[in-house]
Amino acid sequence: MLAPVCRSADLTLNDDGAQLFAQALDEAACGRLETALALLPTSRPGVRIGEGQQLQPFLDHAGPIGGIAASVLGEQARPVRAILFDKTAGRNWALGWHQDRTIVVKERRNTDGYGPWTVKSGLIQVEPPFEILERMVTLRVHLDAVEEGNAPLRIVPGSHRLGRLPEAEIAGVVATFGERLCLAERGDVWLYATSIIHASLAADPPRRRRVLQVDFSADATPGPLAWRGV
Repeated sequence: MLAPVCRSADLTLNDDGAQLFAQALDEAACGRLETALALLPTSRPGVRIGEGQQLQPFLDHAGPIGGIAASVLGEQARPVRAILFDKTAGRNWALGWHQDRTIVVKERRNTDGYGPWTVKSGLIQVEPPFEILERMVTLRVHLDAVEEGNAPLRIVPGSHRLGRLPEAEIAGVVATFGERLCLAERGDVWLYATSIIHASLAADPPRRRRVLQVDFSADATPGPLAWRGV
């Protein structure tokens, strides 16, 4: 039976696959992060960040973002992909239920168990064996408040434990497990298992919603390949 959609500050990473770190960035840190992201293009729904030197103070173990990842994955945690999502009235999209299934690597090297391959914004992406994704976590850093009408992340609690699901089965899992909304204030960080089933609605009414999303892994390399990194 479908569970009700509700606020989700009570979720935990171990049990549900997602957890809120409220006010992980104070107002000064939010301002510095905005400055670091200011030169990125704003004409696309999602901007993949290939070079993130300006983000390192936030992403290393002593930073407010990397420190959260390290608390879960240990000192070997490293940022392996970053995307800025900037929804506005003119760029107000929705995203259906899915699992993230690709990683970003330095170069294409055809290897059993890896594929298909794609290139987005000049970055080489590949679908790896799913266990690599199951060991990863994703952090979403909120620069704008996200209430129910401002396109919050939707997650299916517990779905991070189900492995790689055929796309035809995902709707049934959502109906069985239900969904939760990951509401946020400016400066909040949501941590979730990269393998979790998730989605997002368009904002209604349309307005700005900026989220820096960063994937972290503690694996030195993704099998025989090399992380592109941030």
